[in-house]
Formats: sequence, structure tokens, C-alpha cells
Amino acid sequence: MSVIEVSNLKKYFGKTRAVDGLSFEVEKGEIFGFLGPNGAGKTTTIRCLLDFLRPSAGEIKMFGLDSRKHGPEIKKKIGYLSGDVRLYDGWTGEEHLRFLESLRGKKSIGDELAAKLALNTKTKFKALSSGNKQKLGLVLALSFEPELLIMDEPTLGLDPLLQNQIYELLEESQKRGATIFMSSHNLAEVDRLCHRVGIIKEGRLIAIESIQVLKEKRMHVAKVIFSGPFNSQDFLLPNVEIRSQLPDGLILGITGDINPLIQRLAAYPLRELEISYASLEEIFLEFYGGSSQPSQNQNNNLQEIPKLE
Repeated sequence: MSVIEVSNLKKYFGKTRAVDGLSFEVEKGEIFGFLGPNGAGKTTTIRCLLDFLRPSAGEIKMFGLDSRKHGPEIKKKIGYLSGDVRLYDGWTGEEHLRFLESLRGKKSIGDELAAKLALNTKTKFKALSSGNKQKLGLVLALSFEPELLIMDEPTLGLDPLLQNQIYELLEESQKRGATIFMSSHNLAEVDRLCHRVGIIKEGRLIAIESIQVLKEKRMHVAKVIFSGPFNSQDFLLPNVEIRSQLPDGLILGITGDINPLIQRLAAYPLRELEISYASLEEIFLEFYGGSSQPSQNQNNNLQEIPKLE
């Protein structure tokens, strides 16, 4: 069953095509990652899903209902975390929770969630750190155990410890049956949480992939500084390219498995080794030809992605 169905979604701001013909589905119970560089159209898409922005064209259905005609009914089932949490400065977290409970007419699990995150709900919003503001936003989004959770860059700018706390809450929510749609540009986050991902660039959907396929296409960048002489030809492996040569080392691009390179490096004394994820922009350019126009084969793949059972 599809919880989100988007068909040919377009949103233009004058001559700017922020979203230009998106079509995708999100299945019940999955965590769907929505990936792309800044300015790709992720936030605009989310605002259209929530009916904060009206599309220029296209159709959005959630839980089988038209998102515009049935907005109030749909929103009762949704929890939302924006990329920039802004609440009432003079209210405490507790006051925000009680206000939501009065609107919903029922008790929430917000206090329990706040305790898990060590969030002091007696503090006014304006006095909270950025991390605690994000915690409060997540608590409010999850407080009524929504069937669908929509999040825009949920861990942007947060320290690793807090990121892990948020991941655990999201995994618990998904295990209870919730569907999660999250925009992100954090590959490690997507690697841990998501079942499938949609990749957007310049307002167009480049591809939809299972997370396993994305892992196989994953790229790393390695900076290697040697303690002595080295032969750069030793590192010309099928999945490795030499991006630049330093006076005492190399910058290498690795596609997929990094272990063959590590085995080659083990034959040399090293002074420094740094391996990091390539940026999503690099992955787009490497695997999708740097174009925002999907190929015919990629269009076919959009229709062939298997649904989760």
C-alpha cells in the first residue's frame, strides 16, 4: 500500500522551476530518503506534500486521499519536523506539548520522549540551544505516534551523539508501523536508516534506488601521505582513480568496496590516511552523467523498483 503517491508534481516560482515533474511512491512502513544537494527542490517538495505550498501542476495523494481536498483529515495522521525548527519563543516545551494536546483532545507521549532525549521541557524555547530546539521539534512531531513522519534534514548541524539518539527514535517509530519520509544530504544517515532513496537534482528526479544499490555505488575519497617512496601505478585498481598526485602522496577516488585499496596500501609505510564519503554531488556526476535529465533506462528503473512487502 502506498502512503504517499506523487504524480508529475511541478512547482514554479516565476521562471524558476523549483520542482519540475516529480513522480514517486512511498510504501507503508518504509523509511524513504529524499536526497539531493542544496537547492535541488527537497524542501519545496515537502512543503507541497504538506499543502503549505500549492503545486503549479500534478497530483499528490496521501493515504489514498487528495492532499488538498482532504488536508485536515490527512494532517491528523502526520508528524512534521522542519529543517529550521521555529516555535513560540516565550513558551516552554511543556506549554507547546499541552497546547498540542488541547488541539488533539488526547494525551501525548511527549513527556516520555522528552525524558528519553534528556530534554528539559521547563525551559523557554528562546533559551534552548540549537540541539535542544531540534529535540523539541522531534518530540512534538512524534508525540502522537503519527502514521507518517515527514522530516526535512532532521539532524542537520547536530553532534554525533544527538544524531544517534534521533536515529534510535526513528527506528523505534518505524518498528511500530510508521512510514518515514526524510530529506537528507547525509550519506551515513541514509545508509543507516533508509530502505529506498529518491535522488533529486535541479527539481527533477534522477533515480529511485534501493539502499543496497546505493551502497554498491557509494564513493569514497582517500588522502594518502606516504612515509617514503611510492609507486602510484600500484593503486590503479578497477574501482580506484587517481584524482591528484601530491609531493608525498595521492588523492584517490574509490567506487564501492575500499578493501582492495587498503590491501595495496598495507604494503607501504604511511604517515597519514584519511578516507571520507564523497559528496552527493560527486556521486550524481559519477553515476548519472552530471545531467538532471534521467535516461530512458533510468525512467524504466523508476517503474521497476520492487515494493516492500
